[in-house]
Amino acid sequence: GLESALNRAESTRVRNRIIDGDNEARLIALACGDAPDGRSRWTLRLLGQHMVELGYVDSVSYETIRRTLKKTS
Repeated sequence: GLESALNRAESTRVRNRIIDGDNEARLIALACGDAPDGRSRWTLRLLGQHMVELGYVDSVSYETIRRTLKKTS
């Protein structure tokens, strides 16, 4: 009810960042670089796939890539 909504306990969930400061710099450098052969520009999915191929991250969603790039633009 209203009482529980007003006195809600703080979340104890810890979120691990997939894209930390170093990987964010790598992502920006990758996005600013030339697109892969046969492509005119980078897509979010291509950037994510390339980050995994280079071994920067184990896996990453295109939404994480989008949020990271939006934060820096």
